[in-house]
Amino acid sequence: MTTTPAITALETYDIRFPTSRELDGSDAMNPDPDYSAAYVVLRSAAGDGHGFTFTIGRGNDVQVAAIEALRPHVIGRSVDELCADPGSLSRELIGDSQLRWLGPEKGVMHMAIGAVVNAVWDLAARRAGVPLWKLLADGDPEWLASQVDFRYLGDALTRDEAVALLRRGKDGASLREGTLLERGYPAYTTSPGWLGYSDEKLTRLAREAVAAGFTQIKLKVGADLADDVRRMRAAREAVGPAIRIAVDANQRWDVPEAIAWTRELAAFDPYWIEEPTSPDDILGHAAVRRGVAPVKVATGEHVHNRVVFKQLLQAQAIDVLQLDAARVGGVNENLAILLLAAKFGVPVCPHAGGVGLCELVQHLSMFDYVALSGTVEDRVIEYVDHLHGHFADPVVIRDGHYTAPRSPGFSAEMLAGSIAEFSYPDGFFWAADLKAA
Repeated sequence: MTTTPAITALETYDIRFPTSRELDGSDAMNPDPDYSAAYVVLRSAAGDGHGFTFTIGRGNDVQVAAIEALRPHVIGRSVDELCADPGSLSRELIGDSQLRWLGPEKGVMHMAIGAVVNAVWDLAARRAGVPLWKLLADGDPEWLASQVDFRYLGDALTRDEAVALLRRGKDGASLREGTLLERGYPAYTTSPGWLGYSDEKLTRLAREAVAAGFTQIKLKVGADLADDVRRMRAAREAVGPAIRIAVDANQRWDVPEAIAWTRELAAFDPYWIEEPTSPDDILGHAAVRRGVAPVKVATGEHVHNRVVFKQLLQAQAIDVLQLDAARVGGVNENLAILLLAAKFGVPVCPHAGGVGLCELVQHLSMFDYVALSGTVEDRVIEYVDHLHGHFADPVVIRDGHYTAPRSPGFSAEMLAGSIAEFSYPDGFFWAADLKAA
């Protein structure tokens, strides 16, 4: 008699990196982030699955506790069944009547669900022996559609429409896969633009980014208008007129202020204004979009779920959709968001950076290119040169492009040495640091 392998353990780790000490990641709303991961490993005799969600320091322990609360839903489940249908777990976790009260489908609990669901997808891709982007790209359209929760989406996207989009995406997919493997996926970099950097550092890093093949950079704005004008002028002089410069306010402004501030920066030809106001303010984003055109409006890294994305698209409130691999309920919900973007014809330029976000989100964009939208026109994945060396399958950038991952899985596995060093508060680094404080 053959025993079906099951999930035997769910392990969690509070991983924090002291990025605030160099002002890496600093912006108008988050001046001192310590990039962190609430990290989860699903153990089984058939292999392990790795996932996480991203925070910026304090509260990462709360996020870990939320993941721990999902343990009863996971332990003992058949690995074969989970890998064949990750959507079954996604629906169960989101549908838990008591946990759902903490959202529903938003905030700490929903991000915890995303971490666990992403770990299942990592396990599924590992067992299939392929990177996640290829597992999705090779997936049957009917099966992919079965992974999507279409509740609340029917007025914008039906299952039949999703299947049709996925079938259309199969046309030319093998040719696009070859192009992806040869060329990679376009990236842009935020590394020059952190708000805490000096003008000299901004200028130097901007020139280095162009020399490395990036055709778009991003600057953080929103703390002081005179500073932003000066920094934008320095950046534009450094990179010249042909390089796109996006700007990111990180939700700093009210709607009228967002319009006025962006207009003041318009002389330097910003490509998009990102998160100009509250991520929940759909009508506010629409007003900003009307008020700052032709500057594009981009948002998404703090959008709670597929329903808010649906409304942003329906309201014609954004020009660029910025999904996040670890903000919503995992791969299944991001499939829904990618399908919505394809239906409305809005380009997806994911949020990345952080801890491991680049590693994760590349898979979603590469699937979208190969087997859904079929294009990289006006599409770039954010890249930040932080913390990649802590992952077993780190991002590789070549000539301003993400190199397509070839190792099986979701590129989510963190190195054991990094976990041991940066676990909070007892890892080697933090134990010594707290003792010295």
